[in-house]
Amino acid sequence: MLSPFVRSAIVLGLVSATGPLAIDMFLPALPTIAANLGGTISGAQLTITAYFIAFGLAQMVYGPMADVVGRKPPLIAGLTLFAIGSIGCAVAPDMNWLVAARVVQALGGAAAMVIPRAIIRDMHTGTQATRLMALVMLIISVSPMLAPLAGSGIIAVSGWRTIFAILAAAAGVSILITLTLQPETLKPEYRAPVRLSALMAGIRTLLRDPVFMGLTFVGGFGMASFFVFLASASFVYTGHYGLTPTGFSPAFAANAAGFFSATQLAANLGDKFGPERVVAWAVSGFLLVTLALLGLVWLGVDYFALLVAMLICANFCLGLVIPTAMVMALDDHGDIAGLASSLGGMLQMLAGGIMTMLAGPFFDGTPLPMVAAIALAAVLSFTAMRITGAARNRRLVAAE
Repeated sequence: MLSPFVRSAIVLGLVSATGPLAIDMFLPALPTIAANLGGTISGAQLTITAYFIAFGLAQMVYGPMADVVGRKPPLIAGLTLFAIGSIGCAVAPDMNWLVAARVVQALGGAAAMVIPRAIIRDMHTGTQATRLMALVMLIISVSPMLAPLAGSGIIAVSGWRTIFAILAAAAGVSILITLTLQPETLKPEYRAPVRLSALMAGIRTLLRDPVFMGLTFVGGFGMASFFVFLASASFVYTGHYGLTPTGFSPAFAANAAGFFSATQLAANLGDKFGPERVVAWAVSGFLLVTLALLGLVWLGVDYFALLVAMLICANFCLGLVIPTAMVMALDDHGDIAGLASSLGGMLQMLAGGIMTMLAGPFFDGTPLPMVAAIALAAVLSFTAMRITGAARNRRLVAAE
């Protein structure tokens, strides 16, 4: 018999995995899609960048909506929109259609990211919330570790369009899970009426909170580095290193395994050393590893095994940073958890989408532009951490 804690993690993890599936499963197909639809590498990367940006913007709708009507109705609406977008991708006749359908898919998939965060905040705070977030991420980890391999198999058997048909079916399963297994966690007496003035006041409160903003961008620039990797890795691994789509899958999964294995340590390390210290150590490690990798690649060291190994180390550090920073950012804003989750998620996704878009023109199929963008993200994350630490210290001194 599963405990309620584990049961919640499984349900929220399965629902939350819908959005990542839309990226991970079709990554091996990116070169094939570009060739099949007569597009360029930049056009194929745009299907990822557009997804990130639309995904981020949509979170500002679902969070406030979830604070008004409860968590389940907007989650179901979003999953339905995701299914419609997936079907649109499956029948895309050209690259422009595919990009547009990916935007629709992202507008729906955002619900599966932001609302589970608010549900976690409804049920727990502090290290218990970090522990539940880590378990949810463990469930989500099935996507980046197995989805690319599944996508490769689907491409070989029936073509890339079938991937999107399967994503539509996955959205249907998530709707069924939400309807039957996920209880409503926001009681009617805690739901806020729709008032633009209250919404803007909440946004101003969050934007003026240097701790919230700093923690958001600590995780956001960390996520941006992974977004750059997602947009570039399939072309670098298959084009520069000669891997097949099937060979790309385990290499990608190894990087994802580094991230998600670390998320399972985040809560215990936070209990033992404090979440602030864990974030500081992990961001510093992320910075050192990525700068070292950049230096090696810049000097002409070009070994695939070394690249993968150092990216695994970098992603391990991110696995400690992102769930801990998410929970810390929401801790002081329980009364507007949905809005805080939405705004934080939007800013993080926009940071990732913009960085991927800015890095795109420099991409030449070699590892250097990808590694340089990842290292830049690490520098920005480290800077945000230092600014956040100073703001927290000022707040503690003022409270004494």
